[in-house]
Amino acid sequence: MLRGFGLLTAGAPGAEDQFDLDVEQGVQAFQQRRGLITDGIVGPDTYRALREAGWTLGDRMLALLVSAPMSGDDVGQLQTRLLELGYDPGRPSGVFDDRTEQALRAFQGDYGMASDGVCGPATLRALRQLGRKVTGGRPGLLREQELLRRAGPRMRGKRIVVDPGHGGLDRGVQASGVCEADLVWDLGRRLVGRMSATGMEALLSRREDTCPGEAERAAFANEANADLVLSLHTDANRSMYAQGLATFHFGNGSGATSTVGEALAGLIQRELLTRTAMLDCGSQGRTWELLRLTRMPTVRVEIGYLTHLGDRQKLTDPAFRDVVAEGILVAVKRLYLLGQNDQPTGTFTFSDVLAHEIGRNQTQAI
Repeated sequence: MLRGFGLLTAGAPGAEDQFDLDVEQGVQAFQQRRGLITDGIVGPDTYRALREAGWTLGDRMLALLVSAPMSGDDVGQLQTRLLELGYDPGRPSGVFDDRTEQALRAFQGDYGMASDGVCGPATLRALRQLGRKVTGGRPGLLREQELLRRAGPRMRGKRIVVDPGHGGLDRGVQASGVCEADLVWDLGRRLVGRMSATGMEALLSRREDTCPGEAERAAFANEANADLVLSLHTDANRSMYAQGLATFHFGNGSGATSTVGEALAGLIQRELLTRTAMLDCGSQGRTWELLRLTRMPTVRVEIGYLTHLGDRQKLTDPAFRDVVAEGILVAVKRLYLLGQNDQPTGTFTFSDVLAHEIGRNQTQAI
């Protein structure tokens, strides 16, 4: 399969079944191209991406299958084509969901075809014959930005899903008696409390004793019609020197991205770096399930490495988790302010956010 993607040269006779250095480098190149962690290991995410990359639009009929949604590069190509023609299947995630079906039905109906939501030979011919209606930009990105603008600067009424990673029997990273699942659960509760105080509707994606899969967490957020999703994690590494803070948003390495998710990831990264003095590990696009299956902007925050002594000591301090919760809340507020009535990074406080909300409410009441 890697050879078919041009990532692996022909090896010596009899070497086809060996996972050697060339294969590892080919896997890493593929992972880099697809927005995955470049570890050279063919785990579940990489295997899924390899399978999906083998499909091209026209290889098979595409339709909505509720129990097991179809996914692949052909679905992403269909979504991109619909966007170019002025329809809205959401961002090109490569998953055929109900939003993709609705956009496909709208296209079929507008062009005098049977509006069955199935992308078969006739629909493919029509898609290929028509020129683009939307030019000079990426319509999916513009839609996200316009939805953000229409949402307004107030926190009240916005619905946020806070997703503490792991949970239940899955304890996540564990180091020196410290457990990731417990830390991010506590952090999530602190964040939900602050968000609720501002008038936001903040929902936890799981209970303390459960661990839904990423697809289940995404489905929960989609069914709740959330405005944003914030996923909380800590990291680990074989090296005791690995440390720092990173944020992740949807991005497939080929130009498709969540523009609002990317903006929020950057805001969270800057706020937390300023407030915590952690090492900057950057803000990056990924195609992990939660990031690509959610219909709304989603950011995953990796708050330090439990395998690093300094990061671990910070994370076990409740006062530090308060600082992180405040920083994330402020970053969300900055996102909705769109640069208006803002303050320098690291100086906006929880009290400032509350005062801003109360001030707006009083002004509107007058």
